[in-house]
Amino acid sequence: MSPDAVALRQGDRALTYAQLADRAARLASVLRDRGVQRGDRVAHLGTNDLTTFEAFFASGLLGAVFVPLNTRLAAAEVAYMLTDCGARVLLVGNGVELVAKELVEDPELDRLVTLPFAEVEAEVAAAAPLAAEVDVTLADPALLLYTSGTTGRPKAATLTHGNLTWNTINQLAHFDTASTDRALCIAPLFHAVGLGQVTLPTLFKGGSVDVLDKFDAGTVLRLVGEHGITSFSAVPTMLQLMVEDPAWADADLSSLRHVVFGGSSVNEGVARAWLERGVRVLQGYGMTEAGPGIYMALQEGSGDRPVSVGVPHFFTDVAALGADGSVVPVPQEGPGLELLVRGPNVFAGYWNRPEETTAGVVDDRWFRTGDILRADEDGWGYVVDRVKDVIISGGENIYPAEVEAVAITCAGVRSAAVVALPDHRWGEVGVAYVETFPGATVTEAELRAHFEAHLARYKIPKHLCFVDELPRNATGKILRSHLRDRARTTLEEKP
Repeated sequence: MSPDAVALRQGDRALTYAQLADRAARLASVLRDRGVQRGDRVAHLGTNDLTTFEAFFASGLLGAVFVPLNTRLAAAEVAYMLTDCGARVLLVGNGVELVAKELVEDPELDRLVTLPFAEVEAEVAAAAPLAAEVDVTLADPALLLYTSGTTGRPKAATLTHGNLTWNTINQLAHFDTASTDRALCIAPLFHAVGLGQVTLPTLFKGGSVDVLDKFDAGTVLRLVGEHGITSFSAVPTMLQLMVEDPAWADADLSSLRHVVFGGSSVNEGVARAWLERGVRVLQGYGMTEAGPGIYMALQEGSGDRPVSVGVPHFFTDVAALGADGSVVPVPQEGPGLELLVRGPNVFAGYWNRPEETTAGVVDDRWFRTGDILRADEDGWGYVVDRVKDVIISGGENIYPAEVEAVAITCAGVRSAAVVALPDHRWGEVGVAYVETFPGATVTEAELRAHFEAHLARYKIPKHLCFVDELPRNATGKILRSHLRDRARTTLEEKP
């Protein structure tokens, strides 16, 4: 532990661990004076910033619950979340001025205390650090993270101090992190990956974290070389954009030791491009409700299993939901089964949604992930698909992930998403939305021929739709609900 070591950097600003602790304690005093007490929700809306971390740690000191909100949402969507969690205070950061103005004028939020960080700075500087410590245990809620909302109304996963701590330990057990490491925080902090993968583990070990307010491929590549960045976490889209950036060929990546990604499979060509630069990217599998880590690839063995999500984290148990509702081992053969997970990193439940929390639990202990997985004989996992995304066509199960994996091996295809469309004859048929590389030309005939060479005929999508860009949320995940709506609007046949 070194109080004078730099904890956080952003541009020309830096905070040592001692300064971070002092500012968090002062902000905690300011929040307490505004009425924040143990258990209250402190919401934050703004791009990644040093003040985001100050707010996170200040909330913890008070025993309050930190609620970081998605900066890409409309004011009405943010207002719903603020009402849903019952936030007492909203801290407003950078890049959200128009939305913040609408929220202040919303009569439904008249009891909410809105504090722009630009105005709070003077109060923080003048405040005395929080004097009286609040008794906070590992079982107390620390963080509410709203699920991405790719389907339906978003709900908040309650992560306790214990969940965050054990997720951090799980990450550290998977790869070495030292006090000399310098990580890059590029994923948004309103997402579990932003805090849980790389960032908190690096701070736990006394390393340094460079904070970016938004992702830019060229900027990341430049910073890796200039600052000797040793690790970062990302989604596949980010890795792909870096490979496609003009700065890629000359970028200095020699300092990188850990690059972790998850959310979906990475294009094989992209993975190969990183490997050719001497960087082995490690795929992981997780979810907000697990803080987020469940599986992660190991340095040794990942090269032989490029599409595997790795092995379960050390303090995480996995199983599968059998056809009869029983808990069984994750299958090594066949199409896979729904994954179940338990462990000290698994969340305490959905905020104010006891029925939904209960519905997601099997045998009083196992959380249903909604994802279909199988494993090899060594325990390395393979994500087959989402339970809700499986297409049942003529009685046959079609797994979109399998079709998408074939699609991106076709020359010129950058990304693909396959969704279900109701069909009067088959029940459901597949619709493939395909995004090509800039300047590439891929015809429907070429793609169909590619599918026919690699897939059973019943798995080939009935409709192929080429799009300029697939709809994605702030963390890079494809918004399948948008594509389903588009398919129903433009393709569904009327009886």
